[in-house]
Amino acid sequence: MTQERSGDDRRPGNDRGGRDRVERSDGKAGYDIEDVVAQLERLEATVDSETEQHEVEHTRRMLERVPGGDHIRKYTTRDIGEAVVGGIVFALPLLVEGGVFEIAEWFAATTVSGLPVVLFGNVVFTAVLTHGLLYGVDVRRVHVVEPVLGIVPRRLVGVLVTALVVAGGTMLAWGRLHEGDPTTTERVARVSVVWTAAALGAVLGDILPGESPGRDINDMLDEEL
Repeated sequence: MTQERSGDDRRPGNDRGGRDRVERSDGKAGYDIEDVVAQLERLEATVDSETEQHEVEHTRRMLERVPGGDHIRKYTTRDIGEAVVGGIVFALPLLVEGGVFEIAEWFAATTVSGLPVVLFGNVVFTAVLTHGLLYGVDVRRVHVVEPVLGIVPRRLVGVLVTALVVAGGTMLAWGRLHEGDPTTTERVARVSVVWTAAALGAVLGDILPGESPGRDINDMLDEEL
């Protein structure tokens, strides 16, 4: 006797015999959260009801925030605190180095049409280095979730801003920002030099411990708004 196939076997993502159609792109056996999220995205495109689409999207967002090994999805206040500690650890040794002043003078003096191009170049270098450490180096798999303006990764912005505050704050607190009566450009250049090191420390302080427990910053902001 041929048994009639149940309705569960006809759901999207199931094949005859209950086999899952989802296949890993890397060819490895087994599945992880990323495979489930990918399947939910495909399912979201097939449902017609607005309510069902909302439920699928909500489920997908919940899965994206489930802790899983080396995956980092959430961005919490604890991540910011870890970035502050890492930034300070890397910034403090430079505060006692006179070489920072020499580099800053060179940044300020090397200009093209009056613009400190080397200083701008260092800013770009710091941003690219930070992005590469976060998303290019295989230390942790950091996911871009709810980027700023839909484009810029919020963790990248958070790390760079945190490192900038650490660099400027420590230099000001230790009396290194105004020593020797520098020009405004030289002051900015001094902060830029320390910022580069602080950004490296902030990245490592943020991602090395893995995904932090606690609530995502975006969830907290959504509740307040």
